[in-house]
Amino acid sequence: MAAGFRAKRGLLSSKNSLYRALHRQTSPSSVVIQRAAASVTSESQVYCMELVRSRDYDGYVSSLLLPEEARRSSLALRAFNVELAQVKDSVSQKTIGLMRMQFWKAAIEEIYRDEPPNQPVSAELWRALRKHHLTKRWLLRIITEREKDLEDRAYRNLQELESYSENTQSSLIYLLLECLGLKNVHADHAASHIGKAQGIVTCLRATPYHSSRRKVYLPMDVCMLHGASQEDFIRGSREQNVRDVVYDIASQAHVHLQHARSFSNNVPPAANLAFLQTVVLEDYLQRVRRADFDIFHPSLKNRNPLIPFQLYLRSWKKTY
Repeated sequence: MAAGFRAKRGLLSSKNSLYRALHRQTSPSSVVIQRAAASVTSESQVYCMELVRSRDYDGYVSSLLLPEEARRSSLALRAFNVELAQVKDSVSQKTIGLMRMQFWKAAIEEIYRDEPPNQPVSAELWRALRKHHLTKRWLLRIITEREKDLEDRAYRNLQELESYSENTQSSLIYLLLECLGLKNVHADHAASHIGKAQGIVTCLRATPYHSSRRKVYLPMDVCMLHGASQEDFIRGSREQNVRDVVYDIASQAHVHLQHARSFSNNVPPAANLAFLQTVVLEDYLQRVRRADFDIFHPSLKNRNPLIPFQLYLRSWKKTY
């Protein structure tokens, strides 16, 4: 009980310090960065924070637990990721989605020319770039892969899902590592596997929602292996062949988590804060296992209220 209370106090303290950081005047070392920071309004900070809080709550809590100098940039990157991720579900025509992706490609180019568009996420990304010298390639790779995903079809095989996850989720983690000032090959290897695990788990978690809209994105090769059709998922089937599909895909996510941890002895302790999402991934995989891989089980619909405390404890232990 006492440990839980201390965890809660620590999390709230971290959250309060984030709010103070968002309104504190920065003291950059160069005139260029100083002008950049001064031009970013508090509205853009709040916009990113609220966007992440409402659409990526686990990422929001993870950002609160980062060192103060990296929190605001982490929220900017996660807001950027949310903006791209929600394009697919928010447009009725692929052409409109492609136009939005083109906007973000142009925005990144303008940000790196120190001419950010008058848009909250762009403004915050510009500030993050000036502060942490973020790699342009990772940002563009996320956009390009999200653009390909507008095809609105199931993944052909598990390898295609892993490639998508590497180019989106892993790229985001590489950027978070840069916000923490880390460049380490072992941390990059771990980030690659964690990103793949996160992409796979995200696909599984979203399946009931997508199925309710008569869409199925699970790898076709795994579905065919077990004789499960897309219609089985659309109907919310809880038959054994559907569970076998979920088992195979969830097992691959678990394998990636194990591979990521095989680098833990060589990963700098500070990098563990970029890997806090492993707590969320573990939680879902454990819950789906307890549900006997019934992806439509009611227990999987609710968020685990203990996740914020578990994230805090993991950050305190500096492990992943």
